[in-house]
Amino acid sequence: MGKKLITILLLLAVIVGSAEAQRGKRAIKRIDREVQETVFIPKGTWMFGGTVSYSEHDESNLNFLILQDLEGKGYDFSISPYFGYFIRNNIAVGGRFTYSRDYLDLGSADVDLGDITLSFRDLYYLEHKYEASGFIRTYIPIGRSKIFGLFNEARLTYSYGQGKNSTRSGVDYTGTYQTVQGFQIGVAPGLTAFITDWSAVEVSVGVMGFDFKWIDQQTNQVEEGSMRTTSGNFKINLFSINIGMTFYI
Repeated sequence: MGKKLITILLLLAVIVGSAEAQRGKRAIKRIDREVQETVFIPKGTWMFGGTVSYSEHDESNLNFLILQDLEGKGYDFSISPYFGYFIRNNIAVGGRFTYSRDYLDLGSADVDLGDITLSFRDLYYLEHKYEASGFIRTYIPIGRSKIFGLFNEARLTYSYGQGKNSTRSGVDYTGTYQTVQGFQIGVAPGLTAFITDWSAVEVSVGVMGFDFKWIDQQTNQVEEGSMRTTSGNFKINLFSINIGMTFYI
């Protein structure tokens, strides 16, 4: 009787151990999606490119909705060259530099709110900003295509800018000078399409992530003010699409 009991216990241990082993195998089983098997851009390749944007506006006696008698002009300019090196197949590290300049000269504008009308006269604003970024970019081909691919760029960015704005009414003049510093951690997904063996057109959306900003102001060289902001953005803005050219050698 004792030998039979020992035999039964040994059989139960073997069955339980086998079941545990099967569950362990199922738990660690992975699906091979072959995401990185296709070499889209090989290791050792250099990349460089950039984006440029410019817009200008000039209004004269413009009336639009609640805006009346708008007189003004201005422009926005931005240039952003970048470079990178592929340390592995489909993975690149690199740097980016951006310069942007914003200008607005508003001669006059009336805002009609029905019973209340707000008037603005001789408003001036000018700001230029520098940004330096380090990034790592990963590519994934669409299917097994070597022409179309998706990429995601993770960035660390530091920015520094200077700006001034002023208002003038009669003999009264008020001017404010400010410095703006920022730090950003974010990602920028995009799509690339090769048009030759060594050049491609890229489309990307604005950076999503965390943004930290410090603003210090001085008004009329007497009064001082400051502001600190922290924000997070994890939604795609279709109005911040960037188009650029990238070359691979």
